[in-house]
Amino acid sequence: MKKIITGITVFLFLTGCTKEKRSDRLLAEPDHNEHLIAENSLKIHKDKNTIRERFSPPEGYEWIDEKSDSYGYFIENFKLKPYGSQILKYDGTPISTQHLHEAVFDIDTGNKDLQQCADVAIRMRAEYLYKAKKFNEIKFHFTSGDLLSWNDYKNGTRAFVSGNSVSFRKTAAFDDSYESFRNYLDLIFNYAGTISLNKETKPVTRNSDLKTGDILITPGSPGHIVFITGVCKNQKGERLYLLSEGFTPAQSVHVLSNPFNPYFTPWYDLDIHAVETKTARYFFKPTNFRSF
Repeated sequence: MKKIITGITVFLFLTGCTKEKRSDRLLAEPDHNEHLIAENSLKIHKDKNTIRERFSPPEGYEWIDEKSDSYGYFIENFKLKPYGSQILKYDGTPISTQHLHEAVFDIDTGNKDLQQCADVAIRMRAEYLYKAKKFNEIKFHFTSGDLLSWNDYKNGTRAFVSGNSVSFRKTAAFDDSYESFRNYLDLIFNYAGTISLNKETKPVTRNSDLKTGDILITPGSPGHIVFITGVCKNQKGERLYLLSEGFTPAQSVHVLSNPFNPYFTPWYDLDIHAVETKTARYFFKPTNFRSF
């Protein structure tokens, strides 16, 4: 169970994502466009192992290039598992819904029910900053508002929660190993969520500003997040986007298919001004795009 720490008390329940069930925000099953999705998947280079290599834009569109040191480049060139890989839960068992994704990221989920939807956005951002050696920028807030940085954690600072208060004390030796970094992230996953991530990101106010790495988020308990995984455009300047997510229970990071437009799947047409944005496994209302 995740913990929500507020200024009033400590609640014990999931903070990050919706439960995997049918509701007004979840796509009803079965997906009747599945046969069309299968036909369109011929456009997917199943033998390639990165986002950018595996997914060609629809006819008339081209990938928008990212700078080689950018967060967007990191995501678009992230290694994928072989095509057809299942989404697995943290315990190694497959989830029940396997027809709404087109790729699985080659990144661990951990062995606890921690790395859910908001945590996946945090994980990807943190992994980019770690790889780029931008250690000073690796810092995330708990839902309570308390901030813990990787620099503090690797120097031995640990969080102590008592009732409605959080305190930090140096109780461990210096450790800047990757294993220590993963332990830091698990701690963040336990106490952060959609509410904290919504607060520490900034709103995207123009469609032309949407870029790879931006998130679409419903903050709440529960809430949900997907993140933009690639952007293409045509000569008219019209753009399409790939979307990825984690979910509850903690499971493989995956690229979503688009059951609402099977001829463009897995690409999505997004509009920051839309009253509602439907994604394969969750409906966002209102539409709330934000950027790190």
